[in-house]
Amino acid sequence: MAKHRSSRRGTGRRAQLIGLTAALAAAAGTTAVGVSSSAIGSSGPSTGTGLSPSQASALTAARIDRRDLGSRDASRIDLDLAATRKARADLVAKQRAAKLAATATQTQRRALALSAAKAAAAKKAAVQARALAAAKAAEIEKAKSAPKIVLPTTGYHLTARFNQAGGRWAHNHTGLDFAAPMGTPVRSVMAGEVIQADFEGAYGRQVKVRHADGTVTSYSHMSEFDVSVGDTVEAGTQVGAIGMTGNTTGPHVHFEVLPDGGSPINPEPWLQDHGLNP
Repeated sequence: MAKHRSSRRGTGRRAQLIGLTAALAAAAGTTAVGVSSSAIGSSGPSTGTGLSPSQASALTAARIDRRDLGSRDASRIDLDLAATRKARADLVAKQRAAKLAATATQTQRRALALSAAKAAAAKKAAVQARALAAAKAAEIEKAKSAPKIVLPTTGYHLTARFNQAGGRWAHNHTGLDFAAPMGTPVRSVMAGEVIQADFEGAYGRQVKVRHADGTVTSYSHMSEFDVSVGDTVEAGTQVGAIGMTGNTTGPHVHFEVLPDGGSPINPEPWLQDHGLNP
């Protein structure tokens, strides 16, 4: 009886040893466990690896689980890497798209600013051109409307005519005397250039103007000069004022006409030929 109990205890120990060995093999991933048949004894069928069929099945299942677990871990790592790469690629694409959009916006703004500047310059040039054209037209109109010839003064009466004899002159009178109040403007009868503005003895303050056809007109006895030699004047430009300088007995302007600057002629028919009747 005691011997039988001892045999059962030995069988239990061998079963425990086999289970421990199988567990260690499963944990280590071994394909065989070196457990001799002597350690196992004669109880239970042999699988050729020193494991019972149930232990071999447990070991195989453990290996399959470990292989599946490794495969799942590798797949998870691959998926994580792929997701990271995709996220980085998306970020780079977004950054590039944002940079391109910013460049396009800046280019568009520059184009709009350049277009606006060109439009403003064109508008300014057009305004200036219109203003210049208007000024030129006004100048032409003014020239058209300006008188070609005027009388030498206003509010006058004639006190002496051409070739009139008198004790006040050394010889017969050489022009027309237009008497008017002191300070009345004396005007150039036509456009021309001032060739003299000086005090001339008996003629007092005298201005001479040469006109386009070479004719020279002379204005004497004035109280002041309003032009200088070299000035360009128009018909009606003030050259001085009625005065009493030189040989005179009253305020007037002595007006002479000298063709080509030579000897004086009768101013009255000359003025009439130009449409004026003094």
